[in-house]
Amino acid sequence: MLELRHIEKYYNAGTVNEMCLFQDFNLTIKDHQFVSVVGSNGSGKTSMLNLICGSIPVDEGRILMNGKDITKLPEHKRLRSIGRVYQNPAMGTCPNMTILENMALADNKGKSFNLLPGTNRQRIDAYRESLKTLGLGLEDKLDVKVGVLSGGQRQAMALLMSTMTPIEFLILDEHTAALDPKTAETIMELTNKIVKEKQLTTIMVTHNLRYAVEYGNRLLMMHQGGIVIDKADEEKEEIQIDEILKKFNEISIECGN
Repeated sequence: MLELRHIEKYYNAGTVNEMCLFQDFNLTIKDHQFVSVVGSNGSGKTSMLNLICGSIPVDEGRILMNGKDITKLPEHKRLRSIGRVYQNPAMGTCPNMTILENMALADNKGKSFNLLPGTNRQRIDAYRESLKTLGLGLEDKLDVKVGVLSGGQRQAMALLMSTMTPIEFLILDEHTAALDPKTAETIMELTNKIVKEKQLTTIMVTHNLRYAVEYGNRLLMMHQGGIVIDKADEEKEEIQIDEILKKFNEISIECGN
């Protein structure tokens, strides 16, 4: 379970441009929930992910993971139990390394590095089997550098690599936004498959309202650092895209747009 308790976050604190994004923000995400998060630009979606992952610090409040306070835990230690896939496919892989080397790097996540070879040759068959599940033929291109792959292939690899080691939480930061529609559909189907098979607690930020409605068992809509829609389970199944669009329009009018 993930808990954000009484979170406060300021940007440009102490200056004329000071902005309070989160004020007494609270959120609890239960084990095995797949949460889709939508909201306009500046609503706090990505900032929330950055706070959870430790990319930016909280100013007040606490973050708990399975009851353990991780508020002051550095980002690299949090990522031992968190997998994160970014919007940019280039951020989840190393372009100048081969597919095999990337897989080996992900396989060693959280382990101590020493003077032993970085690639365990005995694991190659396991890497091939994992890559085969993507259905992209990458299992036959282990010696190809990742930088020459398409954006969709790299994002599929990033998703696979982020979940190779045992993790408790999967963070998806608009991970289909930079892809063409057909590839985005493939990545979403793959995402749903991995989340279900590994029973991962997942938070997916997306601007695609259809994905938000179709995938996951909970939907949040954020606005100005707060949650304005929170639907889970049966309520989530009944929600329609029109309902979310209506809320977007109401917010737009309130903001003078």
